[in-house]
Amino acid sequence: MLQGSILQQLAAAHTEKRPLNFGVYYKNTLVALCHALEDCILTTSTPPLVITAFQRGKWYLQEADRYHELAQKSQQVAIMAAPDAGFAEHPTSQLGNVDILGLDPKDPVAQEWHLIIMAPSYTAMVLCQELSEEDYGKAGQPDTDLERKFYGFWTFEPTLVQETVDIAIAHINKYDPELAQKLTTQAQEIAALIPTTAQDDLGEIVHRVVDYLQTSEIDVLDGKIGTHQQALDNNLVSNELQAFLRLAQLIDIADTNNQMAAAEVATLAETIGQMLDLPAWQLKRLRLAGLLHRVAPCTVTVEYGDAPSCPLVPAAQVLRTMPRMSAIAQIITHQNEWWDGNGQPAGLAGEKIPLESRILGLAATFQQRVMARQASQHSSEPVLLQVLSEFRAEENTIWEPKLIDTLELLVMGLQQGLNLSVSSPKISAGMWLIDTQQSTDKSIEQEERASSRGY
Repeated sequence: MLQGSILQQLAAAHTEKRPLNFGVYYKNTLVALCHALEDCILTTSTPPLVITAFQRGKWYLQEADRYHELAQKSQQVAIMAAPDAGFAEHPTSQLGNVDILGLDPKDPVAQEWHLIIMAPSYTAMVLCQELSEEDYGKAGQPDTDLERKFYGFWTFEPTLVQETVDIAIAHINKYDPELAQKLTTQAQEIAALIPTTAQDDLGEIVHRVVDYLQTSEIDVLDGKIGTHQQALDNNLVSNELQAFLRLAQLIDIADTNNQMAAAEVATLAETIGQMLDLPAWQLKRLRLAGLLHRVAPCTVTVEYGDAPSCPLVPAAQVLRTMPRMSAIAQIITHQNEWWDGNGQPAGLAGEKIPLESRILGLAATFQQRVMARQASQHSSEPVLLQVLSEFRAEENTIWEPKLIDTLELLVMGLQQGLNLSVSSPKISAGMWLIDTQQSTDKSIEQEERASSRGY
């Protein structure tokens, strides 16, 4: 990372904090991602402060008409770029709430691509820095502009966005102290409102991000963008998955009493699957479902004429917008079914409940109960044994007996020193969690046959 750049300063500030998930992004991915996050400004319930870095003025000029519309919905827009002809003369630059900052071409920020959005109800950002000639290696820089590569990350996390806004304003202060002071005041006012403001629907925002990335993916597959189609397509798909993982991450962060729920449930579910000798592709699905299990907290039932009712889990429906995630959506949708048929949302019973849903429901509930017991422990009996006894009392009603036997073996192992390695996922490197086998009808049929046979 370039010394003194915004990305480098943020990374340095997190050397001893929670590490940031950096990755490499093609320009075509960043274009789709930024357009999706920018267009959410048009529907946000509160006007944001927007700070951007376009590298050079010519890239800003390509987006200037879009930014004219975005400025109408924004409190303030500050744009940084090394100036080109016409950079400051475009009509958007003349708007009262738009400030243009011409960077010294030697400024490290002139090599960065940033989009920072901070509103009381919506925060998002993309922070990236273009790879140097040395970084490209022997292959050299690409011939196609949209195949250029950038190193960085993106997030919805409010605290990171606020931290980055402060760093960006400090950089702006070197050029224009008066503008920096105005932005500081606005940022402080917004930060004070965030804790008490109803947040925009992040599920809808994620849906928009995935939709824009999928549209770009179609362009790649149709041969409209670049020559390295597989690499470009994988980069887009990876970011679709990242969008869901970032949504799950925010849900965990918001739960101050259980901030490792996703990682712990994923580990428990995967371990139970291993104990049942499930194949590798199924273990991957279990792990991903565990990481995403909290994105579907409620259910709604929709009737279709005379047909049986169709259970609809809103957040799980968002997952289904990504074809490769349809099996994961099914697993998550049915995690609250009961073995005796009295669960939700479809009232499935016994082995009609997908096997992975049974495992996920068991792992998620076990983790939640253990955390609750630990927070209010008044007994000398080990917490794991207390929770296990609760599950034993519920077998044949909520839980499948064979799964309770497996859970008991796991608890006994934990009591005797078995250590389960739990770590937060590296969000920018999640492609291994999905592969072509997971998205095929064949794999779903295999799962259903496995469920019908039991173990």
